[in-house]
Amino acid sequence: MDELEMIQHPQIHGLNLFFDTIHYRASHVHPELELLLVLEKPLIISCDARCRRVQPGQLALFQPNQPHEVYKEQDQCTLLCMQVSPALFSSVYPLLNRIAFDDILLLPYFSADQLQTMGRQLIELARCYLEREQSYELLCVGNVALLLHQLLQQMPKRVMSQGETRNRDRRNDRLLRMIEFVNQNYMHKIRLTDFAESEHLSVNYLSGFIRETMNQSFQSYVDTVRFNAARKQIASGCDSLIDVCMDCGFSDYRYFSRAFRTRLGMTPAQYQQQCPPSREQPRLSQGASSMEQFYSREQSLAMCERYGAHMTFCTK
Repeated sequence: MDELEMIQHPQIHGLNLFFDTIHYRASHVHPELELLLVLEKPLIISCDARCRRVQPGQLALFQPNQPHEVYKEQDQCTLLCMQVSPALFSSVYPLLNRIAFDDILLLPYFSADQLQTMGRQLIELARCYLEREQSYELLCVGNVALLLHQLLQQMPKRVMSQGETRNRDRRNDRLLRMIEFVNQNYMHKIRLTDFAESEHLSVNYLSGFIRETMNQSFQSYVDTVRFNAARKQIASGCDSLIDVCMDCGFSDYRYFSRAFRTRLGMTPAQYQQQCPPSREQPRLSQGASSMEQFYSREQSLAMCERYGAHMTFCTK
């Protein structure tokens, strides 16, 4: 998958830290443990068949290989993301890949002081990671270990059995194949029946599987992929809305227009008018179905200064 692969500063093997401004990040799975600090505007997270609203100043945690989808509530949401590969600590804590946390929100399990300290630690960790001073790698990995230790001490969790881990990996592989199937075919007529045949499974089983893992139907997911692909194509400077409609798999222009009115409260033409010229567009993710802005090293360091000095952490 390429929805999450466009990370600007991969420099320590097994550790990535980056700022991200999200409109929508498609449902995805990755082998890293992920800790998010929401910085501006609320974030909606769909995970484990539930939707959670995460306020600015709050933290969310995803265990390795946990499917999730994130999107803005209204205005675009900015966050700081830390991704840690279990392989980074495999020699000292090999169970990290098998940890199953009972919740994704840290708020119920940490005091106000602890949450503020963890948020500031994460921002300072990003600063260290980006400044790259001598032997910064040791300082980064050491601080990541301290954060993980605190999470493992206080977050409710259990260790999955080997059988559970294998079953999780099989389900995730199937989910990734479904996502890739949609990414390759959303611009044409697409049916769950075709994917079911390729998986040698019944449509009813796959329909339930998708609802369970993605908290939406197959058709709803396809519609979302088409809509976000259209938004990205318009934002990139495409002049012809008819071409966007056809390229992104909408059956007709009325359906295309209705999708924009339903989701954004405006027509495609109105959305096109409010987009700045293409030369001013931010660097967007490579995935057709995700819309998120990543930042250069210099921009990210400026964000460390800004949020480190003025961040208010939400502890309610």
